[in-house]
Amino acid sequence: MRRRDFIAIAGALAWMGPTFAQAMPVLGYLGPENPDRFSSRLKAFREGLAETGYIEGRNVTIDYQWADGHYNRLPALAKELASRSVNVIVGAGGAEVALAAKSATSTIPVVFEMGGDPIALGVVDSLSRPGGNLTGVSSLSVEVSRKRLEFLHEVRADSKIFAFALNPTSPTSNSQLKNLETAATSLGLELAVLKANDEQEFEAMFIAARDMRAGGLVFSSDPYFAFRSQQLAAFAVRYAVAAMTQSRDFPKAGGLMSYGGDFHQSHRHAGIYAGRILKGEKPSDLPVQRVTKVELFINLKAAHGLGISFPPWVLSSADAVIE
Repeated sequence: MRRRDFIAIAGALAWMGPTFAQAMPVLGYLGPENPDRFSSRLKAFREGLAETGYIEGRNVTIDYQWADGHYNRLPALAKELASRSVNVIVGAGGAEVALAAKSATSTIPVVFEMGGDPIALGVVDSLSRPGGNLTGVSSLSVEVSRKRLEFLHEVRADSKIFAFALNPTSPTSNSQLKNLETAATSLGLELAVLKANDEQEFEAMFIAARDMRAGGLVFSSDPYFAFRSQQLAAFAVRYAVAAMTQSRDFPKAGGLMSYGGDFHQSHRHAGIYAGRILKGEKPSDLPVQRVTKVELFINLKAAHGLGISFPPWVLSSADAVIE
């Protein structure tokens, strides 16, 4: 290449700006569902990313890989992102995603977002000093699963049997079942475990809960359930079952109650951590964030349809009461 041609090209790149002269960093985003189901979580993530100065399409590119509800695809999708040599991998939406991202790489920084205990699940060795290439955000959704049973028992105090919906494929299923069994014993209740890991099994759970005259149906904290709140709420209304999940989307869709971690805050913090790592911080130096806010949502229309009256202290404890 002639010298004057080189100078001309260099001058053109400089005139076009740093975005064209230097490639933008790339975030790999691993999600268990699809963009529509994840829209509110993505909005929160982008808000956090923007707080660190990164705007998608302006100074950072995001390479998305979606499992579309087929969680067994997550490990392969994580490896695909790792093979593309992205700058950071974000594994948001539960323990399955975090574990898949961890198994895919030991060198690319990973930011996870989940509701379970990352130490108990083997994601990190320490919250304050995660070490290695992973850090992230954990909420209390899994830890407070027993509180859902306690809330339902408050409004159905005359019932002695309650149903518990469990996803047997979830990494947190055993710990949640133990927590619920302990809570049921302390309350003098019988717990009927109903298992489902596919949408086609949802209706049968509600029919079973209705037929056994259960006081209510408590859902474990699980992303597969959380992202199908509209379907679950429709069945709860159809079969007149008092049900409670982790996600505020459930009572918003017509279900009775929800109690779980604030997913907006956990995904926002994941965005902040992704941006900080892009700026040069190491995941081993960033302690795992614990989002301790837990929110209670109540739908009074659903309660009226079920003939349920809430004690005043429950209503006053709610973060939102849907009329």
